[in-house]
Amino acid sequence: MKKGIGIGIEDFKQMIREDCYYFDKTNYIEELLKDRTMIRLFTRPRRFGKTLNMTTLKYFFDVRNTEENRKLFKDLYIEKSEYFKEQGQYPTIFITLKDTKKNNWEECFSKIKIILRDLYGEHNYIKDKLSINEKEEYDKILFKKDDAEYDNALLNLTKYLYNYYQKKVVLLIDEYDSPLITANQFGYYKEAINFFRDFLSSALKTNSNLKMGVLTGIVQVAKEGIFSGLNNVITYNILGNDFETFFGLSEEEVENSLKYFELEYEIEEVKKWYDGYKFGNSEVYNPWSIINYLRTKELQAYWVNTSDNALIYDNLKNSTVDVFKDLEALFEGKAIKKEISPFFTFEELSKFDGIWQLMVYNGYLKINE
Repeated sequence: MKKGIGIGIEDFKQMIREDCYYFDKTNYIEELLKDRTMIRLFTRPRRFGKTLNMTTLKYFFDVRNTEENRKLFKDLYIEKSEYFKEQGQYPTIFITLKDTKKNNWEECFSKIKIILRDLYGEHNYIKDKLSINEKEEYDKILFKKDDAEYDNALLNLTKYLYNYYQKKVVLLIDEYDSPLITANQFGYYKEAINFFRDFLSSALKTNSNLKMGVLTGIVQVAKEGIFSGLNNVITYNILGNDFETFFGLSEEEVENSLKYFELEYEIEEVKKWYDGYKFGNSEVYNPWSIINYLRTKELQAYWVNTSDNALIYDNLKNSTVDVFKDLEALFEGKAIKKEISPFFTFEELSKFDGIWQLMVYNGYLKINE
């Protein structure tokens, strides 16, 4: 992992050059290419480097600025891999839905229009090779027209880019679940799920223009929801043993970083503070906490102050006495036994164990077995 989160090239250059020498996670690019899965969803708690990893993929695969981007990976693991030949070979779409958290569907949809306008504006150079009808549709997105094909916007952009480059497209969708979590909280879930089901399915299902699609989020919304039209999405969640350390730091990586900064005498204290996660069979540390500790040299609860987690609070307000008794046991250092599903639906939150599933996937509870 690297310091901070951002998708701007200058920020990314600073992050990848300063920090990759002791947190070189670029081997996951090789694993993605070896895996050959068409569409992947990675679910991890917040502040585990999802956006940064997606940004890494963007600058690795993007056919634009190939030579300049190649310098970002100098002396890193992926540069020595046979798969480094894939660097700079594909038109790449990066879209994040993190800023769609709005109080109602009208505001959310308005933000989606802005995101798509900016995305189409980024690739405005391809308009020269579009047909008259395609240019008309392209401009409708650019000018946020009411009759634009917003639900097919990603599908159409992959088609335009494929026709321009004659190369298949890498599609990266960050925080896909963010608007749905907010929509559920504020009561416009039906409108949101109806739009995003078509928006994602049209781009990801049987799209011959795609090289691969990668999505990230905190939870996997069950297939009867957003993925009802998709049967080709393979999910890698915190319960599985594939890619388990790509979104977190292993104990070895943390120890190496402490030695790098001459802080090895703090290893035991750092372990007490930040070794609170388990993905698959791997013990992992939160990179946000470790990076901030390395920067400040102070042991603090960095992770818990990065989000309001309104969904958890709302569900705790409606929880039974038994839930609070179990929470009390956890606060006393005891373990509790609960069944956790690999899928997530908002309907499950009304059931007895729904709150535990939500807390596990958000990183508040650690699975021992």
